[in-house]
Amino acid sequence: MLNKYARAFFTRVLTPFAAFLIRRGVSPDTVTLIGTAGVIAGALVFYPRGEFFWGTVVITLFVFSDLVDGNMARQLGRSSRWGAFLDSTLDRVADGAIFGGFALWYAGSGNDNVLCAVSIFCLASGQVVSYTKARGESIGLPVAVNGLVERAERLVISLVAAGFAGLHKFGVPGIQVLLPVALWIVAVGSLVTLIQRVVTVRRESAEADAAAGEKSENASRGSEAAK
Repeated sequence: MLNKYARAFFTRVLTPFAAFLIRRGVSPDTVTLIGTAGVIAGALVFYPRGEFFWGTVVITLFVFSDLVDGNMARQLGRSSRWGAFLDSTLDRVADGAIFGGFALWYAGSGNDNVLCAVSIFCLASGQVVSYTKARGESIGLPVAVNGLVERAERLVISLVAAGFAGLHKFGVPGIQVLLPVALWIVAVGSLVTLIQRVVTVRRESAEADAAAGEKSENASRGSEAAK
């Protein structure tokens, strides 16, 4: 949902910066690797200590690398399967670090086993939601549904909530409740999205199998008629 509009907007905004990096001889893959390392550091250094505001600031600075590297590749005219694979793979690693950071906080100083479990569910369900679409497409199905909560929604909801929740340490009372609420929203939304995609793949696979069977049957009849 957000991907459609946010990507187009930020791509335009970040195009001059991408061009600047190209002039400095920086490769798209380098931007991908640095961006992922920055997100992992922000999530696993700050979040487990409850420093949600500063952790979110660091993560936000690096998360835009996901748009910059692709922009650079297009400007260079050398978009590649390897670049797309690397980008997608490291996106999953970065997402895992973010929700892993939340889980570590709640397993430790946050002292909330339920929210620790919810964080882990967000981590796992996000990976599976992405896998269902990739696997469906790999077997030749269109998987013509995005679902309620895609990666962009998961990140925006969780990072915005974490950033505001971190203002608790600056004296804003009661605002820390935003993070648990956001995690529940992401968990439920991810589950709904997973169900939507599984149902879609089941329907599309049944239709594809039926069409293949009909085609085979028609070919067999044509062969018999030719005899």
